[in-house]
Amino acid sequence: MKQIWFSVCLLTGSLLSSNIAAAQQSASVAMLQQMSSASRSLNYELAYISISKQGIESLRYRHAVIDKQPLGQLLHMDGPRREVLQRGGGISYFEPGLEPFTLSGDHIVDVLPSIAYADFNYLAKYYDIIAVGQTRISDRPSEVFRVVARDGSRYSYVVWLDTESKLPLRVDLLDRDGETLEQYRVISFVMGDQVKNVMRGLLKANLPPLLSLPAAENTQLSWSTGWLPAGVNEVARNRRKLPNVEELVESRLYSDGLFSFSVNVTPSGNKAGQQFYRQGRRTIQTEIRNGNEITVVGELPPSTAKRIADSISFKVSPP
Repeated sequence: MKQIWFSVCLLTGSLLSSNIAAAQQSASVAMLQQMSSASRSLNYELAYISISKQGIESLRYRHAVIDKQPLGQLLHMDGPRREVLQRGGGISYFEPGLEPFTLSGDHIVDVLPSIAYADFNYLAKYYDIIAVGQTRISDRPSEVFRVVARDGSRYSYVVWLDTESKLPLRVDLLDRDGETLEQYRVISFVMGDQVKNVMRGLLKANLPPLLSLPAAENTQLSWSTGWLPAGVNEVARNRRKLPNVEELVESRLYSDGLFSFSVNVTPSGNKAGQQFYRQGRRTIQTEIRNGNEITVVGELPPSTAKRIADSISFKVSPP
């Protein structure tokens, strides 16, 4: 009888623990989903630093919504003036020595860490989202969360979320050993109509014309990936010729909504070999196999990039 009661107690405890963990995960997902909404809908100005292996950058970002139209301005605060502007669905780039241009987009890609725009309802299927506690960043109370891939195949994030606005005040990108690869950290923070008034002039600004990009084609490629991290999907593919490269390059772009990478294949004789290079969050893994050069490029740990490259299989042409 004692053994039966002991088994029942263990089972009950296990069920309670699972329910508690699920409730905590659900609450954390809801909180971080608010971050995505706040980043797109509020009127705010952030001065922040971006720290990586390449150095430290100082930036300022303003965002407002006027007449249901999103407006944004990203300004690099040091060196030659570099600026990115958003008006509606157009993102305009101004770089020294380059002709200004505009691309389609729903937010400025380089402004906030990609996690600020992520769909956490989707990511929760593949990532553990853990509430760590409370602290203070930029003299504001904040909630701290960890975002970790369950299969261990990707990097992880620690996010400090402003308790009131739900905007990210600090984001650390960590490798699988816990080393910080990149850090986004807000230094000063302003919200409200004053930001909206500053941004109002962008409504009438003369911006460069929208560049027209080639329409996507249903390209058939001669290879496929045998393994991908859980939750990763193909989002684009193409076959193109690169400058100074005689052969066509076949590419597939993949993403889980948080991290992205591409797989590129081109003919390369019959030699064999492999090499990899990592700089910060980005890895380049190259293998030469069966007369093809396979290159995986993107936001992946080297071991994950290698596993993807090793899994590539080629279609056998009929005799």
